[in-house]
Amino acid sequence: MGTMLKGMWRVPWHELTHAYGTAEGVPGRLSRVAWGDAATSSDALSDLGLWLGELAVFDATVAAVPFLWDLAATDTVTCRSEVVELIQAVLEHSAARIEVQSAAHLAVLAGVNTLHVLTEDGDPGVRTAARELMAAIDSHVCDACRRT
Repeated sequence: MGTMLKGMWRVPWHELTHAYGTAEGVPGRLSRVAWGDAATSSDALSDLGLWLGELAVFDATVAAVPFLWDLAATDTVTCRSEVVELIQAVLEHSAARIEVQSAAHLAVLAGVNTLHVLTEDGDPGVRTAARELMAAIDSHVCDACRRT
């Protein structure tokens, strides 16, 4: 598998949940984003968006965010700007449990060094998405993050 998504299979996905239940399908979707053609990657990322961050964040979101950062930083991934947009969606959503929300937001914030690199990326779509995420981070305030 190389270094992209390294360690993904060590995560106990079957013990985690997303918006529609068990997170067992998350590694497969992450792999499709990583190595799929444009249509396959886009479809897989759409699933991940619905599962992990468009409505709320979940424990599977917390586990997935470091891999999303990995995908956003890998030139061969066909939908990197959309990956950055999903990371921003994670930052903008809450969770039923404050500790999950805090952990998800902290996982996003942990990628800020990668984000700085992406703001200067050669792909204009990635640059734009990264700059928008940077602005969202700079203005981010929520109860969950204030507690940490």
